[in-house]
Amino acid sequence: MGEITSLRNFIQKDLVFKENVSTEYEISKILNENQKKTVVFENVDEYKFRVVGNLCYSRESLYRALDTTKELYNDKVADIVENPYLPSIINKGHFHDVEAESIKELPILRHFTGDGGRYITSGMVIVKDQEYGRNISIHRLMLLDDQRLAIRIVERNLHKFLGKAEKNDRPLEIAIVIGVHPAILYSAGYSPPLGYDEFGIANRLLNDNLKLARCKTVDIEVPSESEIVIEGRILPDVRVNEGPFVDITGTYDIVRKQPVIEISGVFHRKNPYYHALLPGGNEHKVFMGLPIENKIYKEVNKVVKVNNVCLTEGGCNWLHGVISILKGNENDGRIAIHAALDAHPSMKHVIVVDDDINVFNPINVEFAVATRFQASKDAIVFPGVKGSSLDPSADKKSITTKLGLDATKSLSRLRDFESADI
Repeated sequence: MGEITSLRNFIQKDLVFKENVSTEYEISKILNENQKKTVVFENVDEYKFRVVGNLCYSRESLYRALDTTKELYNDKVADIVENPYLPSIINKGHFHDVEAESIKELPILRHFTGDGGRYITSGMVIVKDQEYGRNISIHRLMLLDDQRLAIRIVERNLHKFLGKAEKNDRPLEIAIVIGVHPAILYSAGYSPPLGYDEFGIANRLLNDNLKLARCKTVDIEVPSESEIVIEGRILPDVRVNEGPFVDITGTYDIVRKQPVIEISGVFHRKNPYYHALLPGGNEHKVFMGLPIENKIYKEVNKVVKVNNVCLTEGGCNWLHGVISILKGNENDGRIAIHAALDAHPSMKHVIVVDDDINVFNPINVEFAVATRFQASKDAIVFPGVKGSSLDPSADKKSITTKLGLDATKSLSRLRDFESADI
């Protein structure tokens, strides 16, 4: 990967639109129709920004961005997560080049006809706390007006930061970054425990070349080569309607009362790129699913030897998983099911297979279920448990039924599963 640490130096321009395009549905329509190409829009109606989408539209494109391969990916990232290295801090970043008069200068898209508003979809949110440390995560942000955004916050780390701030009746300072190298955006999707700094992962992935720079209106550091930085504060105990919004399943997520960000400054590079991440598109699934795959790999490996993990395309890279293991004991499949659902609580169905099954090949996986699985003894049902808010079949509190399928060979009957040889 060398010295490439910025979005603009990473972009592969597979398809370039030089004619004017609109932020009202047109850009999202073109991205949707060209999901296996990185698309650049050089002229956007009423805006001075260039727009890029489908930056990493497949597993292979993200592997390239992380300077790895499908075979080496899990072990490489697992090692980096265990041994992070924080980046250095400098005073001035490239994003300090220009201060915008208003957030409405940004080409924020309206993606689908049923959307609740215009949405920032690739916004990387950074917060700090003396006790909790630093947290980086990705959140959808709905434009309210030229001074405010609504932010969707699920009950993970950022929720804890905000809860602590609200308990002390104070706003939570926040920086929102749009337009970074894919390795940084990937790191923001990893969801480690509270107190773990995701920039340590990003810096290792970028060969210790990541630099952070201080913001101007908040006490937060962000990647120095960020294209756009929005600075502000989440207001305590203020909630507005947020949504509807098309999420990873391609269906509309519901309207909820969500927190409000009051903007204190918008800064960007000269001739900047705005990263438009298509909701429910390939890129959305890649950046959301692949970090969690590695998290599952790492956690399940603590109890059973794991060969590989796949959050499947049919499961929107989120709700369905397949794990191949090197089975050493008869109960290893069941142990892996429990560990996987603990590692990724949003997962609804998980299939555990032997290491001779290719987890990325659905025909291979179905073969394992067809020939190695008996529902009466190899299925584990978990009724009435908390699942994903993105599953439209769950109830309004995200309560669902989860299912684990142990589709591994019985060690006492291995000869029955021998494949014929010529």
